[in-house]
Amino acid sequence: MEALILAAGYAKRLYPLTKDYPKPLLEIGKQPIIDHIVHKLENTDSIKKIWVITNNKFISYFRKWLRERNFRKSIELINDRTSSYKKRRGALGDIDFVIDKKGIRDDLIIVGGDNLFSEKLDGFISYVDKKRRYFVVGLYKLKEKRKAIHYGVVRIDKTKKIVDFEEKPLKPKSNLVCMCLYYFPKDKLFLLKKYLKEEKKNLDATGHFIDWLYRREKVYSYKFRGIWYDIGDHNVYKEAGKSFKYKRRLYGHQ
Repeated sequence: MEALILAAGYAKRLYPLTKDYPKPLLEIGKQPIIDHIVHKLENTDSIKKIWVITNNKFISYFRKWLRERNFRKSIELINDRTSSYKKRRGALGDIDFVIDKKGIRDDLIIVGGDNLFSEKLDGFISYVDKKRRYFVVGLYKLKEKRKAIHYGVVRIDKTKKIVDFEEKPLKPKSNLVCMCLYYFPKDKLFLLKKYLKEEKKNLDATGHFIDWLYRREKVYSYKFRGIWYDIGDHNVYKEAGKSFKYKRRLYGHQ
């Protein structure tokens, strides 16, 4: 199994912090956000290789970051060759780019480079092992339903299969939302390219693919517990920083 961290966005909602600096390298608890993600992946025996896709504007920052680290698992940077927000590939375009460029033919875990969550990945991986033939999406139950308008909102059945999906709905039907954390089985990677050919738009939000996918394939879910932050704007970034300051052990740091 391989893992891909999405770190090629331009994070306009976090300007000026991210105008000339990549969001995944912003610090939370004296470590870059991406370090927390890598540590989670490193503690998962099933994952043998980690890819990090970024862009031409920020690749030098990530090269410096990687040189200064001594991670236990193999990590390789990929440049998606874009240099501006207007020319971005989008998250789905970046995933497709990596699969093609690196000839990935293995099961793939995909994580957003701005995803902070306290639960270990063990439970998610164990569930994936049981559902190896199917796509699996990481979910989180928000305390306040009204906040679901910012995310992909799902409903699931008793088997944890997704039966309904809405991307950023004005009136959410559920407080269960998609994290940017997915499992793609190797024999179904081709479905992403099929989606891209059919839709030719909505390449940024991964939720659009899930919306298309669950109508054609069984897509299962795993609900994460503990704390989760999608570092999308200044308020969330500040909140995550405060939470980490007082609850460091929740993020796997002893």
